[in-house]
Amino acid sequence: MILLYDSLQFYFTIVCFRPKKRIKQLEKQIQMLIDESCVAKSHGDLKIALDKAKDACQKERSMVRLQEQTGMMNNRNEDLSFSTLLNLANQYEANEMYSEALSAYQSITRNRMLPNIKRFKVNMGNIYLKMGQYPKAIKQYQMALDHVPDIYKSLRIKITHNIGLLFVKMGQYQDACTSFEYIMQEKPNFKTGLHLVLCYNALDDHENMRRAFQLLLEVPVDIDEEKYSANSDDPVYSLLLEAIKTDSLRKMEKLVKEEAEHCILTAARVVAPAIASSPSEGFDWCIQALRTVTPMQQSVSSVSSFHSELADELEVHKAAVQLKSGDLQASVSTLQAFAKRGEIGRVSSIACTNLAFIYFLQGDIDQAEKYADLARRADTYNAAAFVNLGNCAFSRGDVDRAKELYICSLESDASCVEALYNLGLAHKNQGNHEDALDCFLKLNAIVKHHPEVLYMLAYLHELLGDKDQANEWYLLLLGIVPSDPSILQKVGQLYENDGERQLAHQYHVDSHRYFPSNLEVIDWLGSYYVSMQLPEKAIAYFERAALLRPEEVKWQLMVASCYRRSGSYQQALQLYRQIHQRFPDNVECKDWVLNNIDKIIDLGLKEAVEYALELKKVEKAKDVRERIGSSRPGSWRSNGRSSRVGTAYLENDGNTRPGSYRNTTQSRYSAREASPLVGSGGKNTDCISSKFCITLKLAIKILKDHCSLLQFLL
Repeated sequence: MILLYDSLQFYFTIVCFRPKKRIKQLEKQIQMLIDESCVAKSHGDLKIALDKAKDACQKERSMVRLQEQTGMMNNRNEDLSFSTLLNLANQYEANEMYSEALSAYQSITRNRMLPNIKRFKVNMGNIYLKMGQYPKAIKQYQMALDHVPDIYKSLRIKITHNIGLLFVKMGQYQDACTSFEYIMQEKPNFKTGLHLVLCYNALDDHENMRRAFQLLLEVPVDIDEEKYSANSDDPVYSLLLEAIKTDSLRKMEKLVKEEAEHCILTAARVVAPAIASSPSEGFDWCIQALRTVTPMQQSVSSVSSFHSELADELEVHKAAVQLKSGDLQASVSTLQAFAKRGEIGRVSSIACTNLAFIYFLQGDIDQAEKYADLARRADTYNAAAFVNLGNCAFSRGDVDRAKELYICSLESDASCVEALYNLGLAHKNQGNHEDALDCFLKLNAIVKHHPEVLYMLAYLHELLGDKDQANEWYLLLLGIVPSDPSILQKVGQLYENDGERQLAHQYHVDSHRYFPSNLEVIDWLGSYYVSMQLPEKAIAYFERAALLRPEEVKWQLMVASCYRRSGSYQQALQLYRQIHQRFPDNVECKDWVLNNIDKIIDLGLKEAVEYALELKKVEKAKDVRERIGSSRPGSWRSNGRSSRVGTAYLENDGNTRPGSYRNTTQSRYSAREASPLVGSGGKNTDCISSKFCITLKLAIKILKDHCSLLQFLL
């Protein structure tokens, strides 16, 4: 008997006690894995969270098999199995493995032993929404809605709202209106009211837009602002008010109020232009509706304060719309109505700020300063008011006062980028380049990669002599505005100063491609090709410059010079002929003919005689003028010399560059002037006589080539 008892006890321990202990251990391990998975997801480690969820699911299956083998299925923990599978589905969805997540949710919904299991159709609908399968998502939402009792009104409202949004995405605005109308009748809220207005606007149903806007205004705000401003002599109550002004509940109330303001003002901006013949009439209707609204379940005082502020703000927006449409007078009249009230508040300050800016743009600094000061008095924390006052002071030349006002603006709002930008400009205006650089570096940290800020940073580094850093900022700016011709030209100039002409040429070419009318770039490119001994490429640039500035002779002379350098003497002479016709007093075109007589004769061109005679007349008149000037008291003139060389270099004062053909004229004329001729009553006429001699020799040479009776005539 003792032996039989020991055997039964051993069997009971092996078969019954040990499996129970093993199952308990597995349950603890599964629960721990689920907790670790949720924690990893909260930390953003989605891959680790999914692995933990898979391990928990695997252990749960092992536990179920162990229970089946030991005949302990009656003690199965259904809640643990449900938690394991639900966590796995959530982790699949978080890792965007939507097919696996749907399979997991379907496994959950097949278990009819759990209550309200069909509500997980909402999760399945959310997944279909992320996959873009809107009809299947609507089907899942409707199935979930059918299994939600009427007592759960909030859940039914949320599911219906999702269905309405899906109808909007599918373009079925009438069905969406039906869903939103149901919500506004059962439990109205601001978001649904705004969506209803937008849907009727898409259907172009103006009457229903008015009705939907009025339904939106009737939504209660449920925020009592008066309790935060109550005055009491009880110090304990005062401390309590100070405590609840910044608690989490107060923050939540502020969010609700901001949402209400956003929805109502957005709906008004949509309704106003559509329901009337003009936007002004539509805004007047909306403003009147705001001032006469009577929401449900709300005190009259709170209605008056909340909706009156919205009406004032909407009226300011009306002025902005009038200004945008070009009706400046109506906009100014609307804004001046707020200034005449003399109220203290945010909306009045905004209206005065807009008025100050309008007058500032019109150049009326006195009126701009007046309304900017009114805006500052209405709201001492209005940073824009200080900026406008600073701009007025800057316009009057009082830069120090402007800097003080910009600093006051930054003290009111440290993120006021206008004040920081203008402060940097003020420092730059005074020559404080280091302080200006600090301002723009701070501004660049607030607004990343803004083109104007990047340009000022580059320009200030250039003023400070840091060319390399300036070039880096310019290149960064080109990454944002790659088609800005002035920045491309600036980078090209920096590379040219560094001696990298190849890179400078590339940036100048890019600048010319985006802005072909920049004469500075055209001049640089033409000079570059001339210096590189490629005059034929420079011709196109100088011809474009001649088209842009036809009244300036230097561009046409540069084209003729390029033709001469490339050996096209026929085209060069033709162009010089055209220049002479348009500018008869220009000496350079006739001067070139005189210095290239041999080549012209070889080409068989007889116009050289005419140009030589005209050149002689022009220079003779100039010589006479100089002699008359030399006879005046105080004048001086070298004996036996004329101003011929000065005439040859007339264009060298700024219209020619080194390497031009005009630099070769000095040797030619100096050789001819070495043997002066004496005549004309003892006067020194070496230059004129030499020109006449050259003309005579030219005529004789032409006659030798074209007349067979030359010997007989001599």
